[in-house]
Amino acid sequence: MNRSLDMKGWILVVVATLVLACTSGPQEIPEDQRSAFGTYVYELDTLQMERQMQQLLTADSSRLEASSAVRDRYAAISDYRDAPLWFTREGVSPEADSLLAFLRREVPAAGLDSVCFLLPQIAADLNVVHRLAFDSVGVSINELLPRLDYRLSCAYVSYATGQRYGFIRPDELFNHLQKKADADVFARLFDYDVKSPDYAEALRQLSSGSRMGYLYDSQPSDPVYKVLQRRLLAGGCSQDERSRLRASMERCRWQILRPTVGERHVFVNIPAQQLWACAPDSALNMKICCGANATRTPLLASSISYMQVNPEWVIPPSIVRGEVARHGGDSAYFARNRYFIVERTSGDTLSPASVTPARLSSGQLRVAQKGGAGNSLGRIVFRFPNDFAVYLHDTNNHGAFQRERRTLSHGCVRVEKPFELACFLLPDADEWLLDRICISMDRKPMTARGLDYLAEHADDPRPLRLIDYQKVSPSVPVYIAYYTAYPNPSTGIVEFHPDVYGYDQVILSALSVGL
Repeated sequence: MNRSLDMKGWILVVVATLVLACTSGPQEIPEDQRSAFGTYVYELDTLQMERQMQQLLTADSSRLEASSAVRDRYAAISDYRDAPLWFTREGVSPEADSLLAFLRREVPAAGLDSVCFLLPQIAADLNVVHRLAFDSVGVSINELLPRLDYRLSCAYVSYATGQRYGFIRPDELFNHLQKKADADVFARLFDYDVKSPDYAEALRQLSSGSRMGYLYDSQPSDPVYKVLQRRLLAGGCSQDERSRLRASMERCRWQILRPTVGERHVFVNIPAQQLWACAPDSALNMKICCGANATRTPLLASSISYMQVNPEWVIPPSIVRGEVARHGGDSAYFARNRYFIVERTSGDTLSPASVTPARLSSGQLRVAQKGGAGNSLGRIVFRFPNDFAVYLHDTNNHGAFQRERRTLSHGCVRVEKPFELACFLLPDADEWLLDRICISMDRKPMTARGLDYLAEHADDPRPLRLIDYQKVSPSVPVYIAYYTAYPNPSTGIVEFHPDVYGYDQVILSALSVGL
């Protein structure tokens, strides 16, 4: 009896095993074995993560445009399941580690601060995830993952757009920096057109499968940037030199008009107090005097279109109000400086003795200085379109070029070698044209024809006006810039210059603002 029952039981076990083998498919792997989060995957709660993300967005008070763009992206998602960009239920994307490794390497190489990109916090959160140490550090997976996702996205967009367009907006920064001396308005110190960052494209790339490629391609291509970066990475710089390199590298990121390789152009660097007239095969260098701190030379790009020899100087209204008006009625002052006064509406020339200080300040009169020897513009001026009535010009005070600090003008740029600059701007000019300019400037002619002409007209009134106006065709680009670290156009060696207007500190302070 017992043996029969045992036999029946054994048969039932065999049959059951066969039935189970025939009816069951492949065994499903438990979710915690598929996910890099292990058993913490069962704690993932979309509602909790959504609430955490809302808290992050509400608490983020950053006014930086990159952070605002990322914040708007997350805030616009109606279903949080569509929000995460750097993790799924299977774990954090390997690209999160790639992004961290990339930024740890490239941020310092770009002269930037890792803290500003929250890299220590991102690294700490990724470490918790990889060690599955949520409990040991006392943080919920539903709290950490949204925070990590948001910080990764902010770091990505901030770096990618910053490297492509600059981390600060120079027009907004510098044009709210200094008020005019005679008006309660800000002086326009930066007049370059600046291309705005394309945050929409950065966000699109952030959500794409090629986001790391976009990040790698964000490195600036400007050749000056690359020279400055190599100098930074070479080491051996003082702290002050590092600061100048960092600020100048930021200037290279701005999407503004700048000299291109092989372009014939004039480059004025305010901190260097130097002008470089650059051609593909040569570079002419000369000292300059530029704007004093109260009347800073504006930064701009234009094209030199013509030059005037023995120009009259039409005194800007601000200088008339600030320096000339108090001499109203003083005929000797006006005669000594060779100034004359013209009524704007009638065009009549007025006697200085009859003009009061109040009328000079009214703006109804034009005050100008006669051309020739002693004129504040010197004997030649190089004109280019701009909104500031500034230009490059000669000077009647050549002794100023012997000073170490030459920030002393009302904004215009005085050049040490005006005739040499005229020759550069007229590369196809014949000898007689250049000699006519020479003679008109009271310089010694270069040719026998010029010497003969000068001898024949030795008793004629000076200046000898053989030429008053000369067109520059084609016009030559001129760039007035501000670099405290810049490669010498002749040698390529990076040179360091004093921060004469204090702009470096303005840039570095703006760069120190984090996400």
